[in-house]
Amino acid sequence: MDAIDNMNLQTVKVHMKKQHRSLMMRRLLANKSMVFGSIIVLILVIAAIAAPYITKYDPYEMTVADRLKAPDTNHWFGTDNFGRDIFSRTLYGAQVSMGVGFAVALATSAMGLVIGLYASYYRFLDNILMRICDGLMAFPGILLSIALMAALGANVTNVIIALSIVFTPAVARAVRSSAIVVREQTYIEAMKAQGASGSRILWMHIAPNTLSPLIVQSTFIFAEAIIVEASLSFLGTGIPAPSPSWGNILYDGKLVIMKAWWMTVFPGLTMVLSVLSLNLFGDGLRDLLDPHTQNVKK
Repeated sequence: MDAIDNMNLQTVKVHMKKQHRSLMMRRLLANKSMVFGSIIVLILVIAAIAAPYITKYDPYEMTVADRLKAPDTNHWFGTDNFGRDIFSRTLYGAQVSMGVGFAVALATSAMGLVIGLYASYYRFLDNILMRICDGLMAFPGILLSIALMAALGANVTNVIIALSIVFTPAVARAVRSSAIVVREQTYIEAMKAQGASGSRILWMHIAPNTLSPLIVQSTFIFAEAIIVEASLSFLGTGIPAPSPSWGNILYDGKLVIMKAWWMTVFPGLTMVLSVLSLNLFGDGLRDLLDPHTQNVKK
């Protein structure tokens, strides 16, 4: 009888898991903005990775005879003031700009998780870490980024470091807020009473409950990092030319915007589309993972 009961219990568990997956899939497909955003992001990522196979032009190759050519069948996005193919530079620029955005989102998520967790659990660290975060957040993000880039020097690695420093405080505060709510739960108090170590409680029980808001926040950081990186490159303090980041392409385009509108329109639209799709994906992910948001919408 016990064996039969165990088999029935396993069958019920498997059935419940299937129902849960089916429900999540229906909710995912019902969220149009998330589906649209994820499709556009996926297309851009695939296009950036497959850039060498999509375009035959080298993004650094200069052909003076073809400078400032309007879009045609050979150059879909036209050429710039050095005769470089804009479509090729836009695709390779996606590798640079989206790569920086992803690296910044990953770094800020890791650092923000550690800072937020320890600030929420150890009260003596809370004042120290949060006051440092408040001090960094007191500066406008773009100004702090420019100051850090001036101190570090202009290259891809330093852009990632600077933007990670700028965005980590916001992630840390979001993680801290979620972790404080979990810390006050009864089962956490029970684990403390049983003698569980602080590290075990933090990483085994509190951290998993902060992942949902952390993942959502990281998508918004991804989008914002793309904008700030393009702004830094546009201002000449980000990724140095002639690297084909979207900010560098827009900087070159502003010099001849009245004669060659395609140099700013096509890269600008690509950047807007990527940021918009990431924000739509983040909004949809928040609606999917946050039951409070779903209740408000209902």
